[in-house]
Formats: sequence, C-alpha cells, structure tokens
Amino acid sequence: MSKANPFPSLMRAFFYEWLVEQRNASIHTVRSYRDAWRLFLRFVAQRSGKKVAMITLTDLAASEVAAFLSHAEHERGGTIGTRNCRLAAIRSFFHFVATRDPALIAQCVETLNIPVKRAPVSEPCYLDPAEVTAILAQPNRSTHEGMRDHALLSFLYNSGARIQEALDLCPEAIRFESPNCVRLVGKGRKERICPLWPETVMLLRKLLERQPRAPDQRLFVNRYGEPLSASGVRFKLAAYVKAAAETAPTLRAKHVTPHAFRHATAVHLISAGVDVTVIRSWLGHVSLDTTNHYARANLETKRKALEQVAAPPTEKPPPSWKRDASVLAWLDTL
Repeated sequence: MSKANPFPSLMRAFFYEWLVEQRNASIHTVRSYRDAWRLFLRFVAQRSGKKVAMITLTDLAASEVAAFLSHAEHERGGTIGTRNCRLAAIRSFFHFVATRDPALIAQCVETLNIPVKRAPVSEPCYLDPAEVTAILAQPNRSTHEGMRDHALLSFLYNSGARIQEALDLCPEAIRFESPNCVRLVGKGRKERICPLWPETVMLLRKLLERQPRAPDQRLFVNRYGEPLSASGVRFKLAAYVKAAAETAPTLRAKHVTPHAFRHATAVHLISAGVDVTVIRSWLGHVSLDTTNHYARANLETKRKALEQVAAPPTEKPPPSWKRDASVLAWLDTL
C-alpha cells in the first residue's frame, strides 16, 4: 500500500521522525501541526468525495491548500494569524517531502510558494492599573476556586507570562525564599527568570497549603486535580471582567484575554521607566521590535511627552521687518 500511496508513510515519518526525533519539537508544536492537518485532510476529503484514508499526495495540490486557507479564514472565522499557522504546518510537511522524494519537488515548490498573508498591526489591548485591580477583586477568595483564580491572575500580571507558561508552572520552578523569582519555559523551550512580588509568592504558598502538589506537578488545577486549560481560564476571566465592568466601565470597550495581562505588564514597566532591553528579557521576546511595540501603545507615556513640548502660540507675531518702524521709514525715503 505504501508503494501505491506513499502519503500515509510520509505523514507518519513527518510527525515521528522529523518533528519529534530530528527537530525535537515541543508537544505544543506537534499538537498544533496535528490539528492543522486534521482540518486540512477533512476539507480535502469533503471536496474530493473521498475518505480521508484514500487521500493521496496528488489530492493535496497547491490549489487545495489555497482553498483550505480561504475556508479557514472566511468560513470558519479564523484570524489571519491562525491562517498563517495552518499554512506553516502544511509548508513544513511539504518541505520535508521534498527532501524525501525529489520526484515530488515540483508539487512541493507550488505549495511552498504560497505566501504568508500580512495582517494589519493593531495596538495591543492592555489594562490600566485600576482595571487590573477591579478584575483581581472579583474572585471569591474564601473558596478554593476563587483563591486559585486570584493567584493565577496575579501571577500573570506580576510575571507577564503567557497563559500556557503559567498553566505549565510547577512548584519546583518557584523560589519561595528571598529573592523571590520563578523559572518560566517559553516559546522554543527557552527558559527565563522573572522576579516575583512577595504578595504573589504568598498567594502561591497559600494555594499550595490548601491543595498540596508534588514539586513536578502543575500548580493550577481544576476541582478534579486535572491541569487547567487555556480555554477554561478565558471562560472564567470573561465572567470576572463582566463583573468588574460595574466598577471599571472602561472594561466594556475592551476584549480582555489572559494575554492582556502580559500586555499590561509590559506597558506598566515602560511607564515606570524600565529599560526596554530589561523588559525584553522579562517577557522572553526574541526580537526587540516586539518589545518596542508596547512603547508605542502607552498613551500615558505619549501624554507626558506631549506635556514637555511647548504648545505653539495661538497668534503669530508680525514679522520683524513689520515691527521695526525705522526700517519702514527708511524704505519710504527711497
């Protein structure tokens, strides 16, 4: 069957040999690529009238890839960023196929030439200090669930961690002694150390006292002891934001996600005058351009800069030659 249809063996080799063994890709990358290919194969099967098991490499033409990307963006309602992530998973496979079977290079090049779609760059949505305070006041800290949510949101704001970085946190990564800090594993499995406020450490310690965890077990879990999911955190946060909007009406106009706390951390550090290279290391950015994006987003910093510039006069004085009567008198004598 592999001679008649090499696609199944190539797909297996792509995931097990290339992604896992050769590239040592993280579990998050493997799952992202898996989901992209699952959607793509179902899309091709529906359009061709075949079962997924009968799909061949010939069915995966560049025109089908383009149609799938359009479907993912317009019919499924995905963002341009999601569309580009799907394309990255597909292009990665065809790059692998081109190295395995030179006879398929022509088909692979057609897919590899599909461009990444540019998206408009919008200002990041960040929270003001008053809005952060209003959200953190919503969880009922007398319950275990409320204590957990308050500790998680406080940790996100303190560390500027991505949501998955926070959900992967284990007690062994936290230094409870002074100086307090946490070791986070970000994109590309790059580690970084972030300082923690004593208040945040106290919240994490109390959470562990209420629900002890082994040093290598995840800290933030649900009522059944299973690790929280990012979608579950977004659901809980939406309820807290809705309640906080009663005291902070500006939240009604903002789309608040867990990532908004990361934006807030960056913007507030810039407002405090922290050097941008320090913030880059704090947040784990690869490029300094990403960090500079937050410097442009801070309206308060722009307002302070504007206050240092003198406002132009409302009425311009007359030119010096008009103000000097002696000059005019001299010209009249000519």
